[in-house]
Amino acid sequence: MDPKFIIAKRVAKELKNGQLVNLGIGIPTLVVDYIPKDIKVLFQSENGIIGMSPLPEEGLEHPDLTNAGANYVGAIPGAACFDSALSFGIIRGGHLDLTVLGGLQVDEEGHLANWMVPGKMIPGMGGAMDLVTGAKRVIVAMTHTTKGEPKIVKRCTLPLTSIRRVDLIVTEMAVIEPSKEGLILKEISPEVTLEDVLKSTEASLIISKDLKVMEV
Repeated sequence: MDPKFIIAKRVAKELKNGQLVNLGIGIPTLVVDYIPKDIKVLFQSENGIIGMSPLPEEGLEHPDLTNAGANYVGAIPGAACFDSALSFGIIRGGHLDLTVLGGLQVDEEGHLANWMVPGKMIPGMGGAMDLVTGAKRVIVAMTHTTKGEPKIVKRCTLPLTSIRRVDLIVTEMAVIEPSKEGLILKEISPEVTLEDVLKSTEASLIISKDLKVMEV
């Protein structure tokens, strides 16, 4: 299975009934395809939607109904649309239960860098800083490495998104929980060994006494 689908499928297991959830651009948008049928959540987009859904079918695109990545989306019955001021008030006010964001790097202290690469053109910082700071829980969904280079590092070399510690990191190889003591390795994929994970991770990992096989 493609790594990004493995990641999305595992992240979907973290969703709980009744949550208000924000999904970032990239891998996080795939989470909606793997939500268990008995779990009902509301999806929020920082450009001003609560009740967002995947586009029902091709041909139903509406120019005024997009997510933060400018991709066409649908809306469930009873969905609400509003301006970005109210949307960011919801985020900054701590009303989001969960945000799932992509990542470029996460360090040993659980700090996320995901909004820019120096020297490369970017459209803007988007809502990443507000989401990491304001959401009750933050999950980073990203590949474990890029071009063979670890993305879970001792210290981020890219600009930080927030100094807040994220709550969970999910990659195609492992599930890691940042804590005051460091990064705790909670689960590993059945497709890899513990040695594979350690070799692909620059940061030090604390191996959980209850280390489990990741369900994918």
